[in-house]
Amino acid sequence: ASDTSMGNQENEAWILLSLGIWVIGLRIWVRWEMVGIRNFAFDDYLVCISGLVFAGETVAAYLVGAMFDGLTNSYMTDEQRARLDPNSNEFYKRVWGSKIQVLGWSLYAFILWSLKLCIACSYKRLLQVICVLLSGAFARHRGSSSTLLTTCWEARTWSWRCLFCCHASRFTSSGRYIQTPEVNLCQATISSVYVLVVVILNVLSDAYLISIPLPLLWQVNIGLRKRLPLMALFSGGLFIAIAGTIRAHVILNSGPEGAAEGSRWACRETFVAIVVTNMPFIHPKIRAILQAFKWTKDWVTNSSRSRTGPSADRTGTGGVSASGSKSKTRRGCSSCPNSKRPRPTAT
Repeated sequence: ASDTSMGNQENEAWILLSLGIWVIGLRIWVRWEMVGIRNFAFDDYLVCISGLVFAGETVAAYLVGAMFDGLTNSYMTDEQRARLDPNSNEFYKRVWGSKIQVLGWSLYAFILWSLKLCIACSYKRLLQVICVLLSGAFARHRGSSSTLLTTCWEARTWSWRCLFCCHASRFTSSGRYIQTPEVNLCQATISSVYVLVVVILNVLSDAYLISIPLPLLWQVNIGLRKRLPLMALFSGGLFIAIAGTIRAHVILNSGPEGAAEGSRWACRETFVAIVVTNMPFIHPKIRAILQAFKWTKDWVTNSSRSRTGPSADRTGTGGVSASGSKSKTRRGCSSCPNSKRPRPTAT
C-alpha cells in the first residue's frame, strides 16, 4: 500500500508539471497572437525560464523520495550521527538527500519570486491601461509597480543568501553534513530560519500584490457582474499564500516525512503560482475554448436529433400545418370513435 501511495504522489508531481507547462504554453500563445513575438515583454521570457526551473524542482522532488528515501541530516540525535558509518548506504543517502533539499529550496525560492516579478510587470501594463480610465488613481499608484519590482528582487536575493550562508561550505565536505552538531539552522529540511523567512516574505508580498489592482478595479465604472470576477481573478495570490502556509506547517510538523512532504507541497505551491500568474492572460482563451466546446457539443446533439427525427410526425412537417400552426393530433377527428365531433358553426 505504501508503494502504491508513493507511486500516486510521484504521478501527481509529474501531472502538475505537465499542467504547468501547458498553462505557460497557452500564455505564450495568447501573447503571440496579441503583440507578436518581437514585442514580448520581460515577464514573457521570465515565465518561460520559471517553467524550466519548475521542471528541475519536480525532478529534485522526485529524487528526494525515489533515490534517497526522504533521508537528510535532519531528525538525528548526536548518538545517531556518531554511530553512522561514513561508508554506509544510509550515510550516502543522507548526504545527497541534504544537498537535494538545499537545491530544492533554491529552485523553489527562484520560481516564487520570479513569478511575483512577472505579476509586477503585468500590473505595470495594467496600470497603464487603467490610466486612460482613472488618471487620478494612476497618478497615486504609478509608483507601486516599480517599488514592487525592487522589493521582489531584494527579497529573492535575501532568500538565496539565507539558503546558502550555512550550507555553501558543506558542499565541499560530505562528512560535515552529518557530523555537525544538532543545530536547527544547519538542517536543510526543518530549518526554522528557511521556513519562516520564505513563508513570511511570501505572504506579505502576496498581500501587497493583491492590494494593487483591487482598489483600481473597484473605481472603474463597470457593472458588478463584471467587476467581481475581475477582482477574484486578480486575487489569486491568496491561494499562493494559503499553499505556502500549508507547506510551512507540513514541514515543521511531519516528522521524518518532512523532506518528502515538503518537496511535494513545494511542487503544489509552484503549480498554483504558475496558474495564478498566467490566469489573467489565458482566461479569455480558456473561455473561448469552453464556448467552442459547448457549441460543438450542441451541434452534435442537434445533428443526432435531426437524424433521428420526430417519432410521432408521419407527415414530415413536424406537426405544423400549412397555415403555420401546430396541428392537434386525435382531436376533432371524424374517424376516431372516442373523439368528439366539432360543433358546426353558424352561417
